[in-house]
Amino acid sequence: MSSLDLAGGAQLGVAPENVHSHLELLADMGRDFATSLDLEATLTRAVERITDYVDAEAGALFMLSDCGELLKCDACIGPVEITGLEIAADQGIVGFCVKNDAGRIVRDVSKDPDFNAAVDDETGFKTKSILCAPMSVKGERIGAIELINKRGGDGLFDDDDLHLLQALAVSAGLAVLNARMAAELVEQERVKRELELAAEIQRSLLPEEKESDFPVKGVNLPARVVSGDFYDFYPLDDGRVAFTLGDVSGKGMNAALMMAKTASLLRCLGKAIKEPGRLLTLVNEEVAETATRGMFVTLVHGVYDPESGYVRLANAGHEPPLVLSRDGEFTAIEAEAPPLGISPALLDEDGFPETEFNLNGGRLFVFTDGVTEGYVDDGVELGIEGLKDMMTASSRGNVQALLNEVREKIGGEGRILRDDVTLIAIDDGAQSHTAATGAGAAEPGATDAPGEKVFQLRVTAKANRLRLIRNAVRETAAFCGFSETDTGDIVLAVDEACQNVIRHAYGHEGEGDISIEFRHRPDAMILLIRDFADPVDISKIKPRDLDDLRPGGLGTHLIGEVMDEVDFLPPPIDGGNLLRLVKKIGD
Repeated sequence: MSSLDLAGGAQLGVAPENVHSHLELLADMGRDFATSLDLEATLTRAVERITDYVDAEAGALFMLSDCGELLKCDACIGPVEITGLEIAADQGIVGFCVKNDAGRIVRDVSKDPDFNAAVDDETGFKTKSILCAPMSVKGERIGAIELINKRGGDGLFDDDDLHLLQALAVSAGLAVLNARMAAELVEQERVKRELELAAEIQRSLLPEEKESDFPVKGVNLPARVVSGDFYDFYPLDDGRVAFTLGDVSGKGMNAALMMAKTASLLRCLGKAIKEPGRLLTLVNEEVAETATRGMFVTLVHGVYDPESGYVRLANAGHEPPLVLSRDGEFTAIEAEAPPLGISPALLDEDGFPETEFNLNGGRLFVFTDGVTEGYVDDGVELGIEGLKDMMTASSRGNVQALLNEVREKIGGEGRILRDDVTLIAIDDGAQSHTAATGAGAAEPGATDAPGEKVFQLRVTAKANRLRLIRNAVRETAAFCGFSETDTGDIVLAVDEACQNVIRHAYGHEGEGDISIEFRHRPDAMILLIRDFADPVDISKIKPRDLDDLRPGGLGTHLIGEVMDEVDFLPPPIDGGNLLRLVKKIGD
């Protein structure tokens, strides 16, 4: 055995007794690269092994930058530290070897015109002879290994040294490439795990599946691992159901993070702030302040009352929701305000406008453009008309069947989603108020309908603020069309209720606030009077006997006499007490 085929076909002339030591060095380097997680330290160790084995004074390993324009010294051994040194990729002997993918020996640098003496001039090191071999694998350039000055003798390298270095450089290049691929696989696995975790977190933000007769249902199909769409619905403490559907601009992790933040804000604040327009105004301020430039959220948020069929919603630049009436007619609820996150300055002083309507046994559908732009056949979008056809066809069946059909037609097996697909449906047709007939049937304008918000007032709970309250009630009652007599009764009832708040809820003047919300329907005026004190036991609130002439306590009698309905509603989620007064118009 007189030769060993190494370095991609170069015949390395070597004595048989040295073959074993060459292979042992290659095996040791391979083990280092395979077992070490620190590529930089392993490269330094490899340079040290090669420099010592070839019996050179100094050695350096240069890596080619990603852009291919620079060579950087990542490891060096010898009297001069040049780690971190950068040179142009076409400069000097190292640049020549990398560019041409060929080894080079300069026996005497003083006779070589390509030798760059700048490093010697800067460091004081005397270079006599240079040996350089490229690190490349199947034409992929990785860098080069350079050795300086042979120890002993005349200090000059020979051809056998070059052949040996070429073999070692090929091995080092392959090891570096394998280490890079392993690192990329580790990084890909890490990103995959993070995406799966993000997707799991997103799924946890979606509402839990409710009982089959729950009026609101939804579906979400992510086009990728994580989604920029979201929906939510949850019961409020007054029996109504809040619902939300949104679509974040863009895709990927940025959109997913924005989705999670917006959905969390809406659920957290939505249980306390039940006016959709006011809620979106507050969330918009936060999103606009912290959103990445150019990102925004189109969104619909509303409140549905299963008892009356009324819906109140605000649309922030989203696709128009569709109302399907019992007789098959569609009505689109157009957006009247921009998406969340663009700028609060684009809104008027009243914030996001609200729309209020009664489903009267119909259905409400809110969806993202991923539904209408989804493919149902090769290259054929579902479109808004196709979606309406599906809604009409399923109008007499369970609304869940429609969601299942959307899931199957757009996101079924073998179909590639162009965008996230999200849809929620509110089915008012299955509720008792629409199913009743005859004398028990609910009529439009029933006293449990929420009505349109006309005015809201919040003042400190002090006696000297009662005059402000009385004036506000008087003006609002007159605006809603009440007679002078009825207006006086309403003023008296509200005044008595507010005095009770000051005396009994807070115990002292100025300890808190009173909020009064005025709502108007064609047949009635509704007043919601709220304090922010500790919740009281409603069962223990009883008026005194009329024969007991002690001062105080008779106000509840007066309120009950002049108002058509007086109810203490369940305490709001963020505390306090809520009194509901209803006065019918014309009674």
